[in-house]
Amino acid sequence: MKGDAESARTHHFQAEVAELLNLMVHSVYSETDVFLRELISNASDACDRVRYEAIAKPELLAGDEKLTILLKPVAAAKTLTISDTGIGMDRQELIDNLGTLARSGTKDFLKGMKDAKESLGLIGQFGVGFYAAFMVADRIEVVSHRAGAPETWVWTSSGGAGFEVSPASDEQAKRVPRGTEIVLHLKEDASRYLQPFELERIVRTYSDHILFPIELVDEKGEARQINAASALWQRPKSEVKAEDYTQAYRSIAMAFDEPALTLHYKVEGRQSYAVLLFVPTTPPFDLADPGRKGRVKLYVRRVYITDDADLLPAYMRFVRGVVDSEDLPLNLSREMLQNNPQVAQIRSGLTTRVLSELESAAHKEAESFTRIWSAFGPVLKEGLYEDHERRGQLLALARFSTTAGDGLRSLNEYVADLKPNQTEIYYLVGDSIDRLKSNPKLEAARARGIEVLLLTDPIDAFWTTLPQEFEGKPLKSLSQGDVDFGLIPLVDKSKDKADQPSASEDDATIIKAVKEALGEKVSEVRASQRLTESASCLVASAQGRDRELERLLARQNRSAGAKPILELNMGHDLVRALGTAQKAGRGEDVLDLASLLLDQAHILDGEIPLDPAAFARRLNAFVVRGLQASQ
Repeated sequence: MKGDAESARTHHFQAEVAELLNLMVHSVYSETDVFLRELISNASDACDRVRYEAIAKPELLAGDEKLTILLKPVAAAKTLTISDTGIGMDRQELIDNLGTLARSGTKDFLKGMKDAKESLGLIGQFGVGFYAAFMVADRIEVVSHRAGAPETWVWTSSGGAGFEVSPASDEQAKRVPRGTEIVLHLKEDASRYLQPFELERIVRTYSDHILFPIELVDEKGEARQINAASALWQRPKSEVKAEDYTQAYRSIAMAFDEPALTLHYKVEGRQSYAVLLFVPTTPPFDLADPGRKGRVKLYVRRVYITDDADLLPAYMRFVRGVVDSEDLPLNLSREMLQNNPQVAQIRSGLTTRVLSELESAAHKEAESFTRIWSAFGPVLKEGLYEDHERRGQLLALARFSTTAGDGLRSLNEYVADLKPNQTEIYYLVGDSIDRLKSNPKLEAARARGIEVLLLTDPIDAFWTTLPQEFEGKPLKSLSQGDVDFGLIPLVDKSKDKADQPSASEDDATIIKAVKEALGEKVSEVRASQRLTESASCLVASAQGRDRELERLLARQNRSAGAKPILELNMGHDLVRALGTAQKAGRGEDVLDLASLLLDQAHILDGEIPLDPAAFARRLNAFVVRGLQASQ
C-alpha cells in the first residue's frame, strides 16, 4: 500500500472546524497541556472500544492482545508521537471524525472562544480535544488502521483550510498494524513537550487513572510505564487523596473545574459494583441538550461498556462518573441495558444514594449546597414533574427565590414562617425575578406579610401543574383560581376590613359593563382579592392552565391560549371612574376605560396589549383630555 500524490485526496474542513482551528492557531493560552490529556483520553476510548468489540469478535485482537498507549518524543525531528493499539479508523472515519464537528454546542463553543480566549476549559467541555493539538503543532499526521479492516490510511493537515487522506506506505502500515498513531510536528514554542520529565508530569497530573498502560519511549527505544493504570474507583477511599479525586473527575468528565460533591463507595451483596460519581461545580456544556442524556460510564469488570446506559434519571444528567459492575454480562446490548433487572436495581440504588448525599450536603454544608442548587436546580426540578416517587425528597431539597429577601429559601424555612391562619404555600411563575417582584398579584399577599415563591425557570410552569404539597400544605398559584386572604391579618392594622370597600350594587354594575365592553377578549370579569394598589390583573381559572404555562405553549404554537379572567380592584380610581362614566351613559368612555384596564393588565404580566396601536390612541386621548380639563 504505497501512498503517492495521485492517491492522496484533499478535503475541506467543515466551516466550524476551519474557524475553530484558526482561533486555536492564533490564540495564546496560559496552558496548553490540555492537548496531551485529550489525545490520551481519545486513545483510551479507542482501546476500550476494541476490547468491547472483541468480546463478540475475538479475532480483532488476534496476534496482539496488548492494549497500550505510547508517547514517543524525538528531539531531533521535533516530533511527539501518541499511538495506541485501539480500534483504529478507516478512511471514512478519519474524514468524519477529524474533519467535522458533529457534536452539539459547536456554535456556542466558537462564541466562547472568541469572547474569552483564556477560557481553556472550553476545550474539554466541548469535546474538541483532537483540534487542541494545533495549539502546539503546525502539522499533524494521523496513521490509522481499523481493527479487522484490510487497509491503513493517513490523514494529514497543517491546520489550514483542509486536510489530505491517502493510503499508507508499506512502512507506515507495518508500523501501525492496528490502532492509531498521531505525529505532532511541534511549533518552536512547544519544544518543552519533547522533554520526558514534562510529559511524565502531565500524564501523572491528568491521566494517571487511565486503565491502560501509558508508556514513554526514550531515545534508546526503551519504554517504561508512567501512569498507575489502576481504576481509582476500585481502590479503598482511605488510599485516595482529594487531589486524586479532582484529577479523576477532570479526566472522566473532560472538565477543568473542581467537583462540588464526590461519591465513592462499593455495593456488595446480591450485586457487587463500585461507584465513583461527581457533581460538578460548573454546568456541563450539554446540560440543555434536548436528548437529556446522562454521562455516567458503565464498566463491567473494568471493561468499558457505554456512557449511554441511563444509570441516573434525566434530571440528574449533570452527574459524571463511573459505575463498575462485577455481575453484569460483558455482551450487554442497548436493549438488554433497558430491560435488565440488575441494571434497573443499579439505577434505583444510584438515584437514592445521590439524593441522600445531596440531602446530607444541604444539612451539613448549606453554602456548598446552595452553589450546587444554583447550578443545577433547574434540572433537578424536572424530577418534580417526572418522578412521583421522589417528589417529596426533591421538594425538600429545592431552594427558591422568594419575596422574603434576596437569598434562596427552602420549603422548611417557608413553612416555619407561615402567617396565622395561612394554610397554603403561595407561588408566582414568570420569566424574571424583577418582573415578578413588581407583579400586582403580590399586592394583597405583601399587605399581609405573606411570603411568595418566585419561580422563573421554564420547568416551573410545568411541575406546578401537578398537585403538589409540602408537610400537608398545598402549593397555590397567585395567578390561577380564587385567592382569599380574608383570615390572614394585615401587617398595617389601620387598614383593616372596616376601611376596605365592600361589595355593592355599583360593583356589580361596573363588572357587567366591563364584561360587555370587552366581550370575548376575556372569559370573566370579577372583583379581585389580590389587588390593593393596581387597577387590574389577569388570572387563569382554577381548572385552566397557569398564565405562564399558557404563554410558553403559545410561543411554541402548542396552544391557542385560553381566554383569561380580568380581575378589578373595585376601590381603584380608574375603576370608579368607569362606574361614573357608566352612570352618565358615556358608552365610548366605558369602552375605552375597560380596554385600558385590560391592556394595563397585559403589560403588567409582561405581555403586549392585544392591539398596541389602539392602546396608544386611547392613552393619548385620555392624557390630552386630562390636560385640557386642567387648563
